[in-house]
Order: sequence, then C-alpha cells, then structure tokens
Amino acid sequence: MKILIADDSRVMRQIVIRTLRQAGFGDHELIEAANGREAVEMTQAHSPDLVLSDWNMPELTGIEALRQLRAAGNDVKFGFVTSESTPEMKEQAEAAGALFFIVKPFSAERFDEVFAPILG
Repeated sequence: MKILIADDSRVMRQIVIRTLRQAGFGDHELIEAANGREAVEMTQAHSPDLVLSDWNMPELTGIEALRQLRAAGNDVKFGFVTSESTPEMKEQAEAAGALFFIVKPFSAERFDEVFAPILG
C-alpha cells in the first residue's frame, strides 16, 4: 500500500514517517508532499491508498486539498494529522469526507489504533 504524507514542515513529515514505522506501517510505500497543491497533484498522479495531511499548508490548505480531490471524484482515504483542533475543523473535515483527525503530538499507539482498521 502507498501512503502520502502532506505537511509543509519537512521535519514533521519525517516525524510522521518515523511514527508510522514505529506503529508497524513501515513496510508501506511512503511518499511526501510539501503543500496542499502538491498533495492533490501527487494523489492524482500516484494513487495512494491513504493521505495523511496537515491542515495549515501553503498554496492549498489540507481541507481545500481534500475538497478538490472529492470534487474531482477522487475517494482516496484521507485524514488529518494536525496541531490545531477545533470542533469546527473536525466538522468541516468530516463533512468533506475525512476518515480521521489526529492531533499533534501523537504516538505510535494512536497511529496503530487509527490506521490498523484502514490499512488492515
């Protein structure tokens, strides 16, 4: 399976990758996007099985990227790994079709709990 990690912070992408490995998902193909526009383009070009996206990114925010993908008919499994969390953000994410909303800081246990049912 292929997982796309979208975050404008290279360091945060590396932390997400390390945590995925610690949670037992390191054998999946991991690809990275540095902003929301790149996340949309890479999702369309590489057809990942799962997208983990930050909320606040340049060019397109995570929620804008998700909405663009859904408007284009792309139903990739998509969720947020973000430092901000308001009830409004969670409602917007759910309404747009996000499967999960993980708040930073996160743990390998939290990743396993969320991703095991999605990735099998």
